[in-house]
Amino acid sequence: MSEQRTAVIVEDDLDIRELISTVLSSSGFTVHTASSGMEGVAAIKRHNPDVVTLDLGLPDIDGFEVARQVRRFSDTYIIMLTARAEELDTLLGLETGADDYLTKPFRPRELRARITAMLRRPRATKDNDGGVTAGGETPLADLAATSAAPMPEPVLQAAGVGGGGQPGLQLSPSGVAPAAAGTGMALAVAAEAGVESTPALAVPTADGVLEHNGIVVDNRSRTVIRSGRELDLTRSEFDLLYALMESGRVVRTKADLVRRLRNEPYNTGGYISDSDERTIEVHMANLRRKLGDDTKAPRWIKTVRGVGYSLAPKR
Repeated sequence: MSEQRTAVIVEDDLDIRELISTVLSSSGFTVHTASSGMEGVAAIKRHNPDVVTLDLGLPDIDGFEVARQVRRFSDTYIIMLTARAEELDTLLGLETGADDYLTKPFRPRELRARITAMLRRPRATKDNDGGVTAGGETPLADLAATSAAPMPEPVLQAAGVGGGGQPGLQLSPSGVAPAAAGTGMALAVAAEAGVESTPALAVPTADGVLEHNGIVVDNRSRTVIRSGRELDLTRSEFDLLYALMESGRVVRTKADLVRRLRNEPYNTGGYISDSDERTIEVHMANLRRKLGDDTKAPRWIKTVRGVGYSLAPKR
């Protein structure tokens, strides 16, 4: 990491606090530490860090409450560190605003790699009053008035997915289907395979803005609008939703979505654990809840059992 960055470590165990401090300092961070939850909230507010490592079991308030308070004024990256590996803890951690979750004991190299991956992803900017604003400059009210851009060539592959996959969906070896050569080719292949002739692709309304079944997703301002109301999504939830929106009916495997959150454009051979894939499942469950989606009759997120996720058909 070439540029100087700031990190806050919220950890009550002195040995672990010093270990993390050493790892981050050697990676080029200016490190500030706190041994309790309230000290941590104050330190984050004071130093405006790029990254926060947050212990779950703190002596005053727990890590969940720290994350809730921090999300009221900061969009810093938060990685929770805890000895508790229950799925409920993971769910609560991500629900309260954590970007990643690492179970103790952890390898320093893995912590460094996860932080490096998080920093590759877009981060919201701060306005002059210290509040969190999106990176784009297009007002939400202007989305509906934006003139329609040309429809890109759809990504539709008409072949079955092995192992219980759905017809009309195809995976490349990397987990992402390649784009079809053009609309005609895609629809011809679909017709030959007996697949619906209208691909369920999100419709672009402007550069970086996609619409599907009543939601508008703007990648520039990183906002999601449903029924005229902006949804409060975490960074990971937004990235996953946009990945599905731009892929249409193409199935995104859990491993592929892990790489998406790491900002790896293709399979670099990095290790993806069962815990990484379970994290995707938790993010998707939270995303569905915020969208008000029904798993039995999905409007936006369709589960392809044993494989991953795709965009639900256009209604």
